[in-house]
Amino acid sequence: MERVNPDHIRQEMNRLGKAGRPFLFAVNFELTQGFIIPDPLDQEEVFFEIHGQGNKKPSGPLPPNPVLEVSPLTLEEYTPRFQTVMAGLKRGDSYLVNLTVATPINRALGMEAIFGASAAPYQLYVPEDFVCFSPERFVLIQNGRISSCPMKGTINAAIPGAAEIILNDFKETAEHATIVDLLRNDLSLSAKEVRVSRYRYIEKIKTKQREILQVSSEITGVLGQDYRARLGDIIFKTLPAGSCSGAPKESTLRIIRRAEKGPRGYYTGVFGVFDGETLDSGVLIRFIEKVDGQFFFRSGGGITAYSDLKSEWREVLEKIYLPFV
Repeated sequence: MERVNPDHIRQEMNRLGKAGRPFLFAVNFELTQGFIIPDPLDQEEVFFEIHGQGNKKPSGPLPPNPVLEVSPLTLEEYTPRFQTVMAGLKRGDSYLVNLTVATPINRALGMEAIFGASAAPYQLYVPEDFVCFSPERFVLIQNGRISSCPMKGTINAAIPGAAEIILNDFKETAEHATIVDLLRNDLSLSAKEVRVSRYRYIEKIKTKQREILQVSSEITGVLGQDYRARLGDIIFKTLPAGSCSGAPKESTLRIIRRAEKGPRGYYTGVFGVFDGETLDSGVLIRFIEKVDGQFFFRSGGGITAYSDLKSEWREVLEKIYLPFV
């Protein structure tokens, strides 16, 4: 599989979209690299499944009670990164910053087995590189309409009154409102009649370890008649994904670089499939990668001026799980 620059991907998405030819694409968070594969069901270099459609092969039986051995980032290690973000927020450089970490893991399963057994709406496996089992849609383009469903707000479903707690949390409410406003502006770059069609609804994610509640919203808009010939332009105008960067984007990205001290790569980038009529795409979160023989689980969360250090640290760890039900 050839890794190419994002401008080539954008142009190919436009060309293939106009021709009605299916493709699979992915772009990293920094917008420096990606790939595009025409007729993706006819190849076995990269494996994917979006809402049950793709070239994913049936998985074999899993070993009993597979677990992740995690070497979590300590609170002391997380603190200076959090403080860097808070300094930027207090200066007024950002309203919301998505701060992420890489957690070393040992797996009882290989990435192929994890992909084969995973249950998630957006799944991508690049052999010897990474596996992703994302619950979050990025953009759906269908029948002349565009929609996005940012997820902001996570809580352990086992906590008594979890749904009420997360929906009434002041910090989480402010964070969610900021991202919805950002995505509404992003979609307005290509669409008309942009509106919030559903606001702050709860979705439940089941895993072997626990059930998690996530808060989502849906933003929709209407595209012009030639939208299939502009699929690449439409997608790239919205990158990087607002739910995994923050607002405003440019100054927030500078804070992220200072706090994280290294590129994210494909983690928190986006990938998607065009089937000849509809383009559906996901955010590359819930993500395990292989780097120099070591495996890492990438996770993160949104930080605002109202964030609590220990709560944000716990949320980062809460999102480390195997995607099995």
